[in-house]
Amino acid sequence: MTTARRPRGATVRRAVITSVVLVTGLGLAGCGSGSSGSTTSTAAAGGSAASANSQVTGDITVLAAASLTESFTTIAQQFEAAHPGTTVTLSFGASSALATQVTSGAPADVFASASAKNMDAVVSAGAATDPKTFAQNVMEIAVPPSNPGGVTGLASLAGSGVKTALCQEQVPCGATAATVFANAGVTVKPVTLEPDVKSVLSKVTLGEVDAGVVYVTDVRAAGDKVEGIPIPADVNASTSYPIAALDDAPNAATAKAFVDYVLSAEGAKVLTAAGFEQP
Repeated sequence: MTTARRPRGATVRRAVITSVVLVTGLGLAGCGSGSSGSTTSTAAAGGSAASANSQVTGDITVLAAASLTESFTTIAQQFEAAHPGTTVTLSFGASSALATQVTSGAPADVFASASAKNMDAVVSAGAATDPKTFAQNVMEIAVPPSNPGGVTGLASLAGSGVKTALCQEQVPCGATAATVFANAGVTVKPVTLEPDVKSVLSKVTLGEVDAGVVYVTDVRAAGDKVEGIPIPADVNASTSYPIAALDDAPNAATAKAFVDYVLSAEGAKVLTAAGFEQP
């Protein structure tokens, strides 16, 4: 950016005028009542707030669970609009894999997990403190629109003729699905175990499997590409989503501001519209 130069004379005159104003102001302050002290404190507080706000700028990297893809893309866009000069780079994946990246020292500013377990691992490693839960999610069965496997519920997934895709067990969507099966007393033998929930959903939308167990938010995000078959509430299971600014965040001020935005009413509105439940 090119900076315009002022004429030297103009600069000197402005300095002289400023000095006069400052001297006059100091004289008035010395003669004034106690109320002038209150005004000075308010101005100082305003300056501190402006300084803090000015620190919310620059780039941050957010590592987030794959199931947050659509919601966090929208939230990041809104955050950037609310804080000009910021850029949010989003990296999505399985929470377990992202937690390993964080604890291995990968540079990032914020971690949003689809499981308290994975966030606890990050906290235990000294990479984050005081995470906040911002959403919850439950499971649903996704099938292709034509429902070639004739799936009607969890019992259908136990049939040998139904090809089912699940997340790997160490991934939150896989662990939560396992809880659902245990609650329902069914045994499901998947034909594929995927690294994250979006990979499971992709298998369904491409017609490579008859069914997949994903989050309700993923079914909603897929629109008419899949059909959702609800899981009864008495056997369904939920997972919580904690978020934290990382202790070694390269851009700590903007990282904290992003976390605050996710936890705000604006963030909650986006998440609720996507089908997440509030904690």
